[in-house]
Amino acid sequence: MRSGIVSRDRLMIIDGNSLLHRAFYALPLLKTKDGVYTNGVYGFLTMLYKIQEEYSVDYICVAFDKKGPTFRHETFEQYKANRESTPNELALQFPILKEILKAMNIHQIELESYEADDIAGTLSKIGEEKGMEIMLVTGDRDYLQLSSDNTKVLLTKKGITELEEYDRDKIIEEYGITPEQLIDLKGLMGDKSDNIPGVPGIGEKTGIKLLKQFGTIENIYDNIEEVKGKKIKESLIEHKNIAFLSKELGEIIRNVPIQFSMEELKVEEPNWDKLVELYQMFELNSLLSKIPDEKLKNQEESSYEVKYKKIIGNNFNDIIQEIKNSHSFGFKFLFEDEHYIYSPILGVGIKIEGNLPYYIDFSENDINIFVNTFKKYFESKEIEKYGHMIKADVVGLLRLNIYISNIQFDTMIGGYILNPAQSNYSINQLSKEYLNISYIEEEELLGKGKNKKTYKDLTLEMRGEYVSTVLDLVYRVKEPIREKIKEQEMEHLYYNVELPLTEVLAEMEFNGFKVDLDILNQLGDEFDSKIHNLTEEIYELAGEEFNINSPKQLGEILFNKLKLPVIKRTKTGYSTDVEVLDKLRGQHDIIEKILKYRQLVKLKSTYIDGLINLVDEKTNKIHSSFNQTVTNTGRISSTEPNLQNIPIKTEEGRKIRKAFVPQSKDYVLVDGDYSQIELRVLAHISKDPKLMEAFFHDEDIHTKTASEVFGIPKDEVTPLMRNRAKAVNFGIVYGISDYGLSRDLNISRKEAREYIDNYLKNYKMVDKYMKDIIEIGKKKGYVETILNRRRYIPELKSRNFNVRSFGERVAMNTPIQGSAADIIKVAMVGVHKELKNRNLKSKLILQVHDELIIETHKDEIEEVIQLMQDIMENSIILDVPLKVEISVGDNWYETK
Repeated sequence: MRSGIVSRDRLMIIDGNSLLHRAFYALPLLKTKDGVYTNGVYGFLTMLYKIQEEYSVDYICVAFDKKGPTFRHETFEQYKANRESTPNELALQFPILKEILKAMNIHQIELESYEADDIAGTLSKIGEEKGMEIMLVTGDRDYLQLSSDNTKVLLTKKGITELEEYDRDKIIEEYGITPEQLIDLKGLMGDKSDNIPGVPGIGEKTGIKLLKQFGTIENIYDNIEEVKGKKIKESLIEHKNIAFLSKELGEIIRNVPIQFSMEELKVEEPNWDKLVELYQMFELNSLLSKIPDEKLKNQEESSYEVKYKKIIGNNFNDIIQEIKNSHSFGFKFLFEDEHYIYSPILGVGIKIEGNLPYYIDFSENDINIFVNTFKKYFESKEIEKYGHMIKADVVGLLRLNIYISNIQFDTMIGGYILNPAQSNYSINQLSKEYLNISYIEEEELLGKGKNKKTYKDLTLEMRGEYVSTVLDLVYRVKEPIREKIKEQEMEHLYYNVELPLTEVLAEMEFNGFKVDLDILNQLGDEFDSKIHNLTEEIYELAGEEFNINSPKQLGEILFNKLKLPVIKRTKTGYSTDVEVLDKLRGQHDIIEKILKYRQLVKLKSTYIDGLINLVDEKTNKIHSSFNQTVTNTGRISSTEPNLQNIPIKTEEGRKIRKAFVPQSKDYVLVDGDYSQIELRVLAHISKDPKLMEAFFHDEDIHTKTASEVFGIPKDEVTPLMRNRAKAVNFGIVYGISDYGLSRDLNISRKEAREYIDNYLKNYKMVDKYMKDIIEIGKKKGYVETILNRRRYIPELKSRNFNVRSFGERVAMNTPIQGSAADIIKVAMVGVHKELKNRNLKSKLILQVHDELIIETHKDEIEEVIQLMQDIMENSIILDVPLKVEISVGDNWYETK
């Protein structure tokens, strides 16, 4: 959107190579029936349409790299020598994209010996001189040096779905230096992705510090004797030529001899016929929805509607006969709104192969007669069922006292395991991806915000059409998803783990977790009292009353009145975030009080008041939603409420668990918690003999690590050493850097680096695993868990060091965290199945982190403990034993 009173022409320059690369690695490989790869093109165009919707532009062009050496190679032969060759699947998509851009009448510029960023730099300078507003779209942070008052850089984030806007002020806020100084920073620190050497020993932090003091590289060398730090100064002196060479290589030039006129860049109407032809040729039919209806009048319809049969007066005979003949059907309940645990059931759609979908609305049919008629078919083990987001439908059945059997497919879960980084798995999105068919989204149907309607507000015809069309799309999309699952060897993960897990999660949601409201209210009163006392103490230490919750007022008190050292500033004043307050600990008594105050306010508002609002008035239970398609690693998350986020590091936080109780006094809670599951997975994957030996002998792994890292006998390890070793152990699992470890332990980066290096020297196979998995990720574009769960990591190909480093950490961590998720999910399916097979009263009601909680009848405690131990410890057999710690309590707090 444009802002301001005076409207200026806006020029948008898109980095074609960067966006196509990013789209290619962000999306799973898609190809046409003829085997032509199109995922990069599809992702690029999706982003292009999104940008055009968000930003109105007058001029537009796409800059590409020209194949072959550039002028930088003449200056430095090794420039980009470490770059891997472009995969053939990607290289073949460049001419397709260029042909489509030509049909869109979007001008393209590439020039021998120059890179796309030089073309963009030149065009932005010309545009600025003409008084234009410039927008640069890229995934390459090198472009940030071009930011100015008139030029903004739109940087892609999270694959291609998000953009972050940078102008001159944001660069200064984030880096503490100007955009122009980023060129000098490149000279000092280099860029591994482009093989720009830089000055050894100088990273981003040191480089920024030097530039804040001296301004430019030239000024650093003019005042070299003033540089602090002997090693840094010596390295600067020794590598002076490299510093200036690196600066030259890293600078985007802005005088490329481009032959063009600005009129060629003016936004024009596409060649609609040619564009439609290309979209259909490359089977990008979902993009046809971006073409005006009147331009499609002679073309095949891109929208999708289906006829259906409406059932009236409980006349179910035809459906029943078709189900008996087919032995398979798809179904979808229509709830009044998205809260399917509570929301009234309006109707249900049923789809049988070879026939039109049926819609049964419960305003025209008796829901009780429906239940009596269909119960045996839903519960039949011989009849297959499928759907989309079938967990919600299973909850609907449970509400009707129907226990489903033989779920054979869920398109939402299938879409998720094939591409876990995606944020949307709606049937419309999957239909676009796999069928090139577009259908109406829920938001278009119901609206949004305050005026959002419910499905009850729709006409019966609209309800029937919507549910039936969704079901027909589910029927059609399940086969290509099924084939893809088979092709990627994920059948065991899908059919034996993820699919049966949907039924487990549905029953957990339906069963809920009882909450003792008296305990929550008592805790709320206790926290309110403590908050009041802390408020008075803070006022006394400050010498006046003020709004403790206002960062601005708190900053005035801490830094102007109490004269505490300023750690960090924001645009509006002083930063008072938790990182700042942590650094101020011990410098004034008020700091500890403020931290405690914030902690209690958060507990009270989020966890006491928040939980009370979510308790079902009828059952006194909380029915959390367990999300199976959210995390990239396969971990289950929960919402409304997020039970995994209830704090346990403080006693006040742990007390909240006292409110979670069994359904009656005849029951207790049995908690099974995996001991150090991720470290055991690391031992299994890395095959490190020392790590494996520790688990075989059931040693205290943190004490053993401390002994190895500090080079002392185990009996001399102090609690402090053990805690630091623990941080290293878990830090290694998450690919922690020396900087991150130094912050976690409040030690120097040098000391943290020594801890990590000593760890990797002692656990050599862990070190090898970390290096190998990064290379595997770069080569394949993804890493896998022990059950073949994939995570695609486009960040590994990034030219930006920070983004690439993030990708490396993800590559190291995902097989570990994802395999731990696999183990827990297999255990959940096994525990749930065995509880049912034995016809026990006990039920699985919660999964949080590495633990499962079973609401257990007191007559079944011993049986449940044994069952839990056996299944959890043998869910997946590793090269080291899995260990589960079982505890029993009258509330969640007591199980720990």
